[in-house]
Amino acid sequence: MVSKRVQSVPVSGTIEISNLVSQLKASGVDIVSFSMGEPDFTTPPNIIDAAVDSLHRGFTHYTPSLGIPELRGAIANRARNFNHIDCTAKNVLVTPCKQAIFMTALGFLDPGDEVILPDPSWVSYEACIRLAGATPVYVPTKFEDDFVVDPALIEAAVTPKTRMIIINTPSNPTGCVYPPEVIKEIARIAEEHDIMVMSDEIYESIVYEGKHTSIASMPGMFDRAITVSGLSKTYAMTGWRLGWAVASEYNIAALNKLQSHSISCCVSFTQEAAVEALNGNQDSMHYMVKEFKARRDLALDLISEIPGLECNVPKGAFYLFPKYDSKMSSMELAAGMLKYAHVAVTPGTAFGPSGEGFFRISYATGEDQIREGLSRIKSYMSKL
Repeated sequence: MVSKRVQSVPVSGTIEISNLVSQLKASGVDIVSFSMGEPDFTTPPNIIDAAVDSLHRGFTHYTPSLGIPELRGAIANRARNFNHIDCTAKNVLVTPCKQAIFMTALGFLDPGDEVILPDPSWVSYEACIRLAGATPVYVPTKFEDDFVVDPALIEAAVTPKTRMIIINTPSNPTGCVYPPEVIKEIARIAEEHDIMVMSDEIYESIVYEGKHTSIASMPGMFDRAITVSGLSKTYAMTGWRLGWAVASEYNIAALNKLQSHSISCCVSFTQEAAVEALNGNQDSMHYMVKEFKARRDLALDLISEIPGLECNVPKGAFYLFPKYDSKMSSMELAAGMLKYAHVAVTPGTAFGPSGEGFFRISYATGEDQIREGLSRIKSYMSKL
């Protein structure tokens, strides 16, 4: 009785492994988990206090579907000052980040359309594309290029059916940060071929080298770009489920039509907490980014000591995407690590065909866990 639409979508590889890890931990198995892209930090106290205060004031009812004005204004300010996107509060929809991506697919794709996306890329892009009846067209990236997509390959993949390009920088799963010249070239392709761009910038503040560039800040791109971001990674607010889309008023109205018929609006008191996150003291955010960089460097040092593994240096996010020297599939390797080493990683093929021969490590966890987990991986790899 399940629809063909749902049957066409694979189960999320990251969530599937996370569920298995939870089951193993519940049965008493000591698992070191590198599988989930979730900061181990608690949401900063000033943000929690703002939510509690909002609850005590009785701010527990529906809000406008677009979001409360104070938050839309705060997001617009951030988009102007940080992303250099010329926008106002009218260009903002408050919505969970994944919801924004899902609604973008439903709102702008028709059956038969094609969507170009780099390979490997985050697991849910393909699902959203297929649920909209469209077809994903993968453009492979290379380890030797730090997984930065080649714009020439994007242009070569364009057909009369191409409706959208999806980019994600900094990237999940590779941590690559697209240089400004690459963003500029993708913008040119989108303009010349009349293609939309959905830019997932959820890791925009977690950049260690280089700088983040938003494609919507490029000349002529605002009307054809949907910029998605949120609070989950930057402010350790994964459980709050709050983010946004920034786009032209016309495109925001289309997304809001879907929102008004689905979740109606985001949780009221979390929106007031989000205003505090964006406008309040930023010391906690800067501290977390500093810690993520230290963890990245530690993990890279430890991986360099493991025979059979090679890893580039990601410039953002909190993931490593090591290449391994084995004939095992990435799914077999991940299963073996979980079964014999009690370490959870995500197989590279969860992120697309080019992920074969790789696996993803999330280092958004404590240094002790990083040391222990990579020690177990070293022991496991030495036996292969």
